[in-house]
Amino acid sequence: MADLRYYDVILRPVVTERTMETMEQKKYYFYVHPDATKTQVKEAVERMFDGAKVEYVNTLNLKGKQKRTRGRHYGVTPKRKKAIVQLSKDSKDIVIFQGM
Repeated sequence: MADLRYYDVILRPVVTERTMETMEQKKYYFYVHPDATKTQVKEAVERMFDGAKVEYVNTLNLKGKQKRTRGRHYGVTPKRKKAIVQLSKDSKDIVIFQGM
């Protein structure tokens, strides 16, 4: 298990149409550190965002995609990990985007 601080766990939010629609249900998607566990993600969200109480966390491991560069040479994009965080009904919303 990696020795990660709570501010190293969450890398950035996932911004798509689907994730924006699920924010109404208090579900938030984040790219997280590949070595982070569900308990570390829960702790990071509760410490970084005031008033957020996490109900559960789901994680997905995303493999790197094969990309073609310079003719016949192939490379691979880095692997990533995505976390879906469901907040409890009595918690405050996470304000990711100010003024959207």
